[in-house]
Amino acid sequence: MPKIIGYCSILTALVCLAVDAQTKPPATPAKTIAQYFKSVNDQVLVMAKDFPEDKYQFRLKPEMRSFGDVIVHIASGNIYGAKAGRGEKVNWDELDPKNYKTKADIVALLEKSIRDADATLKTWPEGPHKNLEPWMGVMEHSAEHYGLLIAYYRANGIVPPSSRPKK
Repeated sequence: MPKIIGYCSILTALVCLAVDAQTKPPATPAKTIAQYFKSVNDQVLVMAKDFPEDKYQFRLKPEMRSFGDVIVHIASGNIYGAKAGRGEKVNWDELDPKNYKTKADIVALLEKSIRDADATLKTWPEGPHKNLEPWMGVMEHSAEHYGLLIAYYRANGIVPPSSRPKK
């Protein structure tokens, strides 16, 4: 008899979960894009704040961007996404990393670029259905560079924040 009660409890829980899932509307494309954009940029921002300032000029190879330059490059993409999302005719204009001399300058730039892009995403009640391309490109770009930033961490003997034990 206890087994039957246990099975009934599990079945009841599963039915409740199924009913709950059916009553929640599916996420709109806009919400999905905004969530993914936030997720990728939150991870990059954590890394930008966490990476030691004295290593911001570190390059994996001499011809590659420094860690700080990569963060400025990611911010350039966010700025492009925000402008394109507002319907501006825009090219992907690369910000010059030489204009951002300190870790604080670079982190502030990244934070502003994220806020501006988030604000643009929130202005579309039904989402960026008119033109998904800029957002898809920016998110792919940021995720690609997130992986590169992990290599900068590892090359410096530092465990990336997402790989550290959770407290």
